[in-house]
This record gives sequence, structure tokens and C-alpha cells, in this order.
Amino acid sequence: MSDQQSDASGTPDEPEREAAAALGARATKDGPAPGARAVGEATTAGRDRASTPPVPPQDAGPEVPEVPAYARRPQQGDVWQRKPQERQPGLSARLRNPSPPGVLPGTLWAVLATALLSALLLGDGLGVNALIVAVPAALAASFAARSAGRVLRPWTAVWAMGGLALLVVPALRDAGWPVFLALVSAIALGSLALHGSRSWPGVLLGSFGLFTSAAGGVRWGWQGVRERTGGSRGRLRTAVRTTVVAVVLLLVFGGLFASADAAFADLLGDLTPDLSVGEAPWRVFLFLLGAAGALSAAYSAAAPVRWDRITVRPGTSRSRAEWAVPLIVLNLLFAAFIALQLAVLLGGYDKVLEETGMLPAEYARQGFWQLLWATVLTLLVIALALRWAPRGAPGDRNLVRGVLGTLCLLTLVVVASALRRMDLYVDAFGLTRLRISVAAVELWLGVVLVLILAAGILGARMLPRAIAVSAAAGVLAFGLISPDGLIAEQNVQRYGSHGTIDIDYLKGLSADAVPALDELPEPLRSCTLENFQRELAVHETPWYATSWGEARARDILEERPARNQGTDCYRIGPEVDDRDGVEGESTYDPY
Repeated sequence: MSDQQSDASGTPDEPEREAAAALGARATKDGPAPGARAVGEATTAGRDRASTPPVPPQDAGPEVPEVPAYARRPQQGDVWQRKPQERQPGLSARLRNPSPPGVLPGTLWAVLATALLSALLLGDGLGVNALIVAVPAALAASFAARSAGRVLRPWTAVWAMGGLALLVVPALRDAGWPVFLALVSAIALGSLALHGSRSWPGVLLGSFGLFTSAAGGVRWGWQGVRERTGGSRGRLRTAVRTTVVAVVLLLVFGGLFASADAAFADLLGDLTPDLSVGEAPWRVFLFLLGAAGALSAAYSAAAPVRWDRITVRPGTSRSRAEWAVPLIVLNLLFAAFIALQLAVLLGGYDKVLEETGMLPAEYARQGFWQLLWATVLTLLVIALALRWAPRGAPGDRNLVRGVLGTLCLLTLVVVASALRRMDLYVDAFGLTRLRISVAAVELWLGVVLVLILAAGILGARMLPRAIAVSAAAGVLAFGLISPDGLIAEQNVQRYGSHGTIDIDYLKGLSADAVPALDELPEPLRSCTLENFQRELAVHETPWYATSWGEARARDILEERPARNQGTDCYRIGPEVDDRDGVEGESTYDPY
């Protein structure tokens, strides 16, 4: 009985042991199998159910129904809280290359040289120091452009050489107004050289491209400094110690040699910048300005802004009649005006008096400014006409060339008429800064008209850069001719022929006028030059901040000093000009 029970009880366990052994061997070889886990779990669960009595369920409370998916609402935050908007990059950031290369050591050294030279040389005025400071800044831009893989193109060389040539004007002229124009033009040409622009938006916006690169250039340079000095603090300390030792040696032995020889002391004093404690903030500002300017130039060279990518869509083309009729009427008006001008102006003073009943000077004063504005407005009309010109039929191009070419030719005659009026004006009242400036602008507008005519024949691809080159060349020529010297020379010659001169106005010119004013007879010469002699004696500038015009004026006044004329100079002023037939009329005119 017992044996039968034991056989009965052991019969069902035998297959389970064999299956477990087989699965265990497989698990040992290949890891636990899913079937083995399932069989084991089923066996264990069956044993638990057989040995454990069922537990009655406890009272869990009322059943909560589940919310349907379509009725669920997403959890919302504060309704008054706005989502942060992503900041859109600026125009220059979208047009600039995304990742400029790292800063090379040569670029950093050139930037440091520019900053040091700015702090040492620019605090005493402008002269040849502007060109000296620009050289390491140009080298920094060259190193950065080479690291970015850029090559020197012909137009880049033209812009760069033109900018450096404009910096010769501060070295030659003492007058501040042509020097200011030359500096602004040099910065514009340098920016064009770095960005490489050729279209109208590129030339106009690229001229100010250095200012858009200032902040990015400083960040780029600071990142390069941190990368270079991160693991080389020992070398940095060595460089600082070397510099300090060299400066101490120069000061000690330079002071000994200067005290031993007066000639060497004078030479050392002329070559060494005058540094004082009171000028320290100004020198620090110039150092930072030079560093920021050089970094801006280098950053522009490494990652230029492609202003040429800005496209200006042409306007809606008009029909031939709608476009051409107003311009043809304008051409007829210009032709009628020019026919009268040729009859009047070519006839001389007598013809002017006969036709108008006015003096030549009054006639010139009445019409010059109107003709100047007429020239400017004509250029605006040409630009708008090209925007809306018809371009559908094959003959539209010939129509545009014919109508606008005729308008340009007639406007050139208007420019000649305005310059002739200015000649009459100057002959009556003398040459001034304003008169020579507006005459130069009118002459440049004539050059622009000639370039537009050439573009109509040869194509307009080169027109934006050609106009920019003409503007820079005009500024350079204006500085090289020495406008203050030309004004003084014309007034001295006018005094010799007409006997009238405005001494008070000539006293306010720059030192560039001294060579011409030196030709006046006494006491006019001394009365005119005594202010220049006093100012040059008070304001002594070092060699790098002295222009050639100032140096030449010093030599003339040292050789022939102005004598004190006492109260005689107060009785000399604008004199009466009886040539125009108006008794008691002063030749002074504010324009």
C-alpha cells in the first residue's frame, strides 16, 4: 500500500525533474531561457495555489471609473506666462560666414602693436602717425585673411592701396577738414577691401562694415588670447619679466647718455613720445581703441559679411509711353535752359548785364545753388527711371539708352554752367572754404554723369565700384591740392589785381596758407601771419604728429618772423570793391 502510494506520488514528479534538468543544462550553456522561466514560474505558482488557501478580497471601496482619452485635457501652466521666443540673428550675422578660424599668433602680435602705437603716437595729433598705426592693423587683417583661405584679388588691392594713400593727407596737410574727409574715406575703403563688395548694397553697406564687426572682433580676439595663454602662464610671466628688464635698461642707460650729450638728449626727446601721468586715461582709451579697431579689421578679413547677397528687386516695368514721355519733356526743358545759358554765359560780363540787368556776382549767386540741386535731383531721376524702365521688347534697351543718355549729356552742360557761375562768384568775392567745397562736389557729380554714360555703353556691372573709386580719388586730390593754400593764393592774387582782400577771413585758415600769405606786402603780411606765429610757438608737436604744411610754416616764420604792427592791423579789413560799380559794397560774403 505504502509502495503503491509512493509510486503514485512519485510518478508526476519524475517528468518535472527531467524538464528542469534539461532547462538547467541549457541555461548553464546559453543563459536562462524564456521557456525555462515560464515552466519554473508555472510550477511555483501551482505549488503556491495548492498549499496556500485563498484569501477573501478586502473591501476596497467604490470603483472609480476611468476618464476616456478624448475627455482628457493636457496640463496647462500659467496662462499669463508667455513662451520665450528665440532671438533671430541680425542681418550681418546671417550674411557672415558661420565659423571663422582661430586667431593666429601673428594676428595677436599685430593687434598688440597697433594698440601700443595708438596709445603712444595718436595722443598728440595727426600726422604721419596715422599711416604708422595703419600698417600693423593691415598686417593683422592680412594674417587673418590668409588663415581663412582668402586670396588677394585685384579690387581688394585697389581698395587697400587707396586707403593707405588717403592716410598720406594727414602727413601733408595741417587743415582739419580735408584730413577728416581723408580719414573717413580711408576707413570706408579699408572696409571695402576686407568685405569684397561689388553691388550697390555691397558698396554702400560694406563701407561701414568695420563697425558691424567691432563686437564680434573683440570676442573673437579674447577667445584666441584665452586659448593661447591657457596652458602657458609660465611663458607669459617670462615675457613680462623680459619686457620689464628691457624697459629698465633703456631708461637707465638712455638717461645716462642723454645727460652726457645734449645733442643726443634733443634727438631722444624728439623721438620719444611725451608721456605724463595726467594723460594716462586718454592713452588707455587710445590703446583700447587701437586694439578694437585692429581686431575688427582682422575679424572682417577672417569672416567677411557678404553684403552682395542682399538683392534689390527691380521695380515694375512701365510701358514705353508712360516711361518715356515725362523724360522727353524734361529733356526739352533742359535744352531750352541750356540754349539760354550758352548765349548769356559765353557772352561775358557785358552780355550778363544786357540780358539780366544784374551784376555778374549777383547773377552767379542767384543760380549756382539751384543748378547744384538740379544736378543732384537729375541723378535721382536717372536712378528711379532705371528702376521702372521698360524691358519687355527688344527695342526697350535702345530707348532707355537714348533718353537717359540725352539727359546725362544735357546735365553735363548744366554742371559746366554751374561751375562758370562759381567762377564769376569767386572773381567778385574771393575763394572760401565753402565755395571751393561745393565747386568740388559739383565737379565730382559731373564725373558721376560721365561714368553713367560709360555704363550705358559698356555695361553697368562696374558702375558701383567705379563711383566709389571716383569719390575716393576726389577726396585724395582735394587733400593733395591743399585747399587752404589754394584759397590763400587766390586771395593774394586777387589783391594784386583788384586791391581788395579779407584779412580777417585769411587769419582763420590753417598753416597750409602761410606760404601764400608770405607773399603779401607789409603791413598786411605781418598782420595776417602774427596769429599763425603765435599758435605755432605755443603748440609744439612731436615729429610724428607734425604735418609737412606745419613744418614748412615754421621754417618760413623762423626765417622771416612777423613784426608787431601795433594798432595798424585793426584798421585793415575788408575793403571797397568799386569794380562792380556799387559804391560802398563790401566784398565780404558769408557764402
